[in-house]
Amino acid sequence: MNEFIDIFSGSDPEDISTSVKLLLLLTVLSLAPGILILMTSFTRILIVLSFVRTSLATQQMPPNQVLVGIALFLTFFIMAPTFQEVNNQALTPLFNEEITLDEAYEEASIPMKDFMGKHTRQKDLALFMNYSGMERPETIQDVPLTTLVPAFAISELKTAFQMGFMIFVPFLVIDMAVASVLMSMGMMMLPPVMISLPFKILLFVLVDGWFLITKSLLEGF
Repeated sequence: MNEFIDIFSGSDPEDISTSVKLLLLLTVLSLAPGILILMTSFTRILIVLSFVRTSLATQQMPPNQVLVGIALFLTFFIMAPTFQEVNNQALTPLFNEEITLDEAYEEASIPMKDFMGKHTRQKDLALFMNYSGMERPETIQDVPLTTLVPAFAISELKTAFQMGFMIFVPFLVIDMAVASVLMSMGMMMLPPVMISLPFKILLFVLVDGWFLITKSLLEGF
């Protein structure tokens, strides 16, 4: 431990600053998956796209890699203004040594809290605030991230499942109609999914399903 302190005590201050920046960058990269999943629109988008594939009953088409890639780039598109604000208010001043690390954290949390606050239900936020014994905040900026992030996450899950239910309904009607026709014809042994699959894909293509799903996701944010 003493040798570690001696290394930094005898180093040039500029080298120490570079080392701190590198350490900060590695920390952010290690937390990036959690930040991407729980503090952005990624969760809702990926769940809705997964519901689309499940309702179509196309098994692994599109593949998981395609769904994750689409969700990732849609997230970057939706979050671009927020990320730009974080970069302008926090990262750039920090790298220019205009603000401290603590100040950069506070500045970066402002646009993220604004985004999450717009899409967090009051009931979900009140759940975690009451559990932690917090007083009613005046603004969303007074809510700590440890409380806001889980509230935002469960709000996104509920919204995604609501959208998933609406996606399932028309395809469920097709499955029921096909099953009824097969039973009336006495074709009990033929799986209804095999017959309904082409009709579901045809319906999805005719209504331009990917466009409608993407439009609904973008308008939701």
